[in-house]
Amino acid sequence: MQHKTIIEPFRIKSVEPISVGTEAERAQCLKDAHYNPFLLRSDNVVIDFMTDSGTSAMSARQWAGMMEGDEAYAGSRSWERMEREVRDLTSMQHILPTHQGRAAERIIYGHLGGPGKIFISNTHFDTTRANIEFSGATAIDIPIAENKDTALQHPFKGNMDIGELDRLLKEHKGNVGAVILTVTNNSGGGQPMSMANAEGIAAICNRHGVLFLLDCCRIAENSWFIKHREKDMEGLSYREIAQRMFALADGAVMSAKKDALVNMGGFLALKDDTLAEACINLLIITEGFATYGGLAGRDMEAIAIGLQEIFDPHYLDYRIKSTLFLGKKMHDLGVPLMLPIGGHAVYVDAKKLYPHIPPHEYPGQALVGELYVLGGIRTVEIGSVMFGTYNAEGTLQPAPMELVRLAIPRRVYTQSHIEYVVETFEEIMKRRSRIRGLRITKEPKFLRHFTAHFEPLS
Repeated sequence: MQHKTIIEPFRIKSVEPISVGTEAERAQCLKDAHYNPFLLRSDNVVIDFMTDSGTSAMSARQWAGMMEGDEAYAGSRSWERMEREVRDLTSMQHILPTHQGRAAERIIYGHLGGPGKIFISNTHFDTTRANIEFSGATAIDIPIAENKDTALQHPFKGNMDIGELDRLLKEHKGNVGAVILTVTNNSGGGQPMSMANAEGIAAICNRHGVLFLLDCCRIAENSWFIKHREKDMEGLSYREIAQRMFALADGAVMSAKKDALVNMGGFLALKDDTLAEACINLLIITEGFATYGGLAGRDMEAIAIGLQEIFDPHYLDYRIKSTLFLGKKMHDLGVPLMLPIGGHAVYVDAKKLYPHIPPHEYPGQALVGELYVLGGIRTVEIGSVMFGTYNAEGTLQPAPMELVRLAIPRRVYTQSHIEYVVETFEEIMKRRSRIRGLRITKEPKFLRHFTAHFEPLS
């Protein structure tokens, strides 16, 4: 029998209380946080969909593994377990542990970057772009044209534009630090990319002699889409699909806080001996010795186990289909979404939801505030707050899209939590014509969405 109900393929052994306040209390909390959800206290959040990074629930097996953590400074058993697991998955010789993906980005892009250097991606995520630009280099996004149409159905909307890649590599010959494929394309609406696209990128990079790197923090979820949507891939396991994609690349950066199902950790994997030696030196200087890199032994145990559990077919089916369940419910309400629904998050097209709010008044940030006040739901804007730039005259150059991401932590929320979110969107749709935008009153130079202050426009 084929059941219609999506059940969680796990039992809950431990629970954490949620504080449910009133709308008036949340309105005051948002004001105190300068209308920026990053500045809210988690105790005042009901459903936390801000990120799926480090917010997942670990399994009983992971918790048990952590008790066996070997905290030796050098050559610990826990490091050997993590190294074996990552090497088997990536087929790369050099594995550098880091306390999170951002640290791995800083090491590799700090080494490869610098003024005059160019990095090309389907879409750089915020911390990737920040680490590249902090070095003085330039980050260029070249998603396929279909990615810009949120309503368009396309099986691999996260793909990179192969023709544009070839053109840019010719134009910037000798100045390209690396080509980066973000798997899945988080800033591009959580959309997957195909194996054929990865193979095409690898071939072009090889022809031009340019480094090809994977930002692979959601590669297991991307493998689900490849298996179910791409020809000749259905016979492979999810892990085999991931291994095939890793084999195409020269290196990989991973925030293990996503698809490794842990609360902290990451790694940098490389094939080239010389590049790895330079990065290991930076690792030791800034993170820790090469066999722990800022991680406790117990963290490395949890990562090694999580990288096995993430490829369980029952779990991945539940993960993708439960996200689709939320997206379908919202779509049925008329909420404009990035389609098709991705694996780790549902993305709302705030530009279409609030057509009366122009980009310089940040429609995505307006929706983020409404969701919190009405339901205590914390989300994040991925639009002109996160990716907008200023020209020489100080005028905002809007981001390509004005999205709000509902990133769903792994193994944390149940179907009733999802129904609560849907109910909140029913109210969002009723009052959307009355919502106004915001202006920024304070912002840093890099990654402004983390700490910027806002005030509502009357």
